[in-house]
Amino acid sequence: MASILSSSAQQKKISVIAYYAGPSYLLDSFQTDKLTEIIFCFAHLKGNELHINNARDTATLEKMVSLKKSNPKLKVVISIGGWGGCATCSDVFSSKKNRKAFAKSVKKITKSFGSDGIDLDWEYPAIEGFPSHRYQPEDKENFTMLVNQLRKKLGKKHEISFASGGFTQYVDESIEWEKVMKKVNRVNLMSYDLVSGYSTVTGNHTPLYSTPLQKESADNAITLMLKRGVPADKIVIGAAFYAKVWQDVPDTSFGLYQPGKYKMGVSYRNFDKQLSPDSGFVYHWDSIAQAPYIYNPDQKIFATFDDKKSIELKTKYVIDKGLNGIMFWQLGDDKFRDGLLDEIDKTRTEDK
Repeated sequence: MASILSSSAQQKKISVIAYYAGPSYLLDSFQTDKLTEIIFCFAHLKGNELHINNARDTATLEKMVSLKKSNPKLKVVISIGGWGGCATCSDVFSSKKNRKAFAKSVKKITKSFGSDGIDLDWEYPAIEGFPSHRYQPEDKENFTMLVNQLRKKLGKKHEISFASGGFTQYVDESIEWEKVMKKVNRVNLMSYDLVSGYSTVTGNHTPLYSTPLQKESADNAITLMLKRGVPADKIVIGAAFYAKVWQDVPDTSFGLYQPGKYKMGVSYRNFDKQLSPDSGFVYHWDSIAQAPYIYNPDQKIFATFDDKKSIELKTKYVIDKGLNGIMFWQLGDDKFRDGLLDEIDKTRTEDK
């Protein structure tokens, strides 16, 4: 009996982290009491300082902080960047003067809003990310110095995290892991979009495990990070609350690993409307990748995503591997009730 209670208690300690890019008025509709952290998306650089862009963003961040009244343990963190949102990061963070100014502005905004820290979503230091965004080899060391400056300015009580690419090249080339992980609370592994919208071949975009035809996966990245000395209890696995959809996909292997043209993303909350069996979509499960996908043979449309089954397996993986927790992009894509956040909460709290 003692071991059962111990296991259950351990599960309740894992971090459950939501990125959120929606409006303030929807936040009360979600079960944010099931979160340990919510991340505002996105702030950006204005010159060399952190900047909240507009009144809507200000209202959303203020609303997030107000959630702490009913959930006192909730951390509210501001994320900077995002895909396409870090155009000047390489240049700005290459200067010691700019890094100090940025850290000072982070502390000022954090104090002003009553938030708890910063999440760096620079996609990507030292390697190619968003088309046309500058990157240089020096980014790798500059990222380390940026983190050091933030920790020096914010002190020990504030959260510092960063969003990590979930693919091999990022793990190998972007980060000085041993130095950076000493200063941050956690790394949020973006183990999704592993088959990107630029790809002309389909695949599992958020698989738990690698397959003979697809190396990139959550487990692949985590294994590489552990080999580089990243503490397991600072790694957060990523989940996708949305599907990536390809069109013009031939009816071979139910569309998996086939040529196609990227079409769109679909929020989990809209799966029943846009990707339903009634519309001709047939569900399939990749038992090696531990990931679902669907294919419409009449329309030649393929979609890859996380669902309740894969979310349960990712959450159990976190518990079994002693990881810090699970995060997802993004809360606004979930259902208000009986969604993927509910599945995470159910899995982490059930007795074993």
